[in-house]
This record gives sequence, structure tokens and C-alpha cells, in this order.
Amino acid sequence: MSKRAVLEVIALDTEDAVAAQAGGADRLELVTEMAADGLTPSPATVAGIRAAVDIDLRVMLRLADGFAAGDVTGLVRAAGELRDAGADQFVLGFLGADRGVDLAAVERVVDAIDGARWTFHRAIDRAADRDALRKRLAGLPGLDTYLTAGSASGVDEGLPTLIAEAAHGGEPGYEQQIMVGGGLRLDHVPRLRDGGIEAFHIGGAARPAGWAGPVSAAAVAQWRSVLDGDAVRVPA
Repeated sequence: MSKRAVLEVIALDTEDAVAAQAGGADRLELVTEMAADGLTPSPATVAGIRAAVDIDLRVMLRLADGFAAGDVTGLVRAAGELRDAGADQFVLGFLGADRGVDLAAVERVVDAIDGARWTFHRAIDRAADRDALRKRLAGLPGLDTYLTAGSASGVDEGLPTLIAEAAHGGEPGYEQQIMVGGGLRLDHVPRLRDGGIEAFHIGGAARPAGWAGPVSAAAVAQWRSVLDGDAVRVPA
């Protein structure tokens, strides 16, 4: 555990963002419509959050439920509007009908974000061939993270895959950081850390009242403390 782990928290609004930062989050993933597993937020929401916190923000580029790109022109337009609103990091990922990466759509959107850093999200967990997807995306500008549970069903089932992929770190297609999210629990952390995982993503785990309630600074602080190997610190 030589490096401080990265903790990313899903934020829907400014209240979430402020609480997550207070609890010790390193980065936020900005989305709306969690009933659809997270869609693109409005530029106004992004601008408001950017003004309220000073940690890194990654903004979702996804216009509809599912993993097809859909309206790529709309995604490109949204990327430009979000950049104008202050977004400088993004989250995206699209699959074709064959469950392989939709490289044409990804390349168009990556071109629109113009060199910004970005995460390929959990579409990798629905891919027919994870290794092939990684190798097709290798070399795309800005790609520095894969958000993955190791399995479409979540971290419980995906743990062996996550540990195996971490062992390939630095090989072609595996240079990016693995950020674990999707059914992630605190009891998963020791095995993941021992396996070389250094980035963690939480959504519902930061919300004691569920998605109808806000992010809790205390819940985020508990994750921060466990990741740091400290006693639990709860902010006043």
C-alpha cells in the first residue's frame, strides 16, 4: 500500500460535491438520472459544482440508458457545451451490437474532448472480450482509467478478474489505472489493495439514505479512512 488510494464519489449536485470533498474524496464523477445508471448532467450543474469545489471532476458523456453510443452528434455537442462550462475530464464508453467497443463513436467523442483525460466506464464489464477492448483502445489520447467491477454483476463476482488485470499493469492495453466500482464494499478493499488496486469509486455507498438522499461526508470519510489504513475519522 505504497500509494495513497484515489477515492472517486458520484455527485448529482453541488450539495453532493461539497459533502464528498469534505469527506476526503479525491475526485467526483458528475452524472444525472441514476435510474438510468448515470447520464450526462447539464452544463449549468457542472458549472455550479466546478465553482463549489476544487477537486477533480469527471463528467459523464452518455445520453441514454444502455451502452450503445446512440446520438454521437449529440454527444459531441454535449462535450463542447460541458467544456465551455468548465469540464476538463470526462467519462465515456460505447459498445456495438456485437458487444465489442464502438471505436468509431469513441474516437469521435475523444476528438471532441480535445486531449482531456477520460475514463472508459463499466461498458467494459459488458464487453464480449475485455482484453480485445483494451487493446483496441490502447493509444487513444487522454484515456487514463478503466472504471470496472470485473463483472457485469459486480465486484463480488469480478474480484478475480480485477486482480488478474492489475497484474498486467504496464503491458499494452493495461497501462491505464483500474478504478473499481459497482457493488464495491469496504470489505473488498483489503484484497483489492493487496492485489495492487489503487483507485475506488462509490455511489450508493456514500449515501446512507439511498439515492433519494444526499452524499454523506461521514460516509465518505469512513471510506477515506479505510483506504488510508487509519482509524475512522468523521468530520464535524
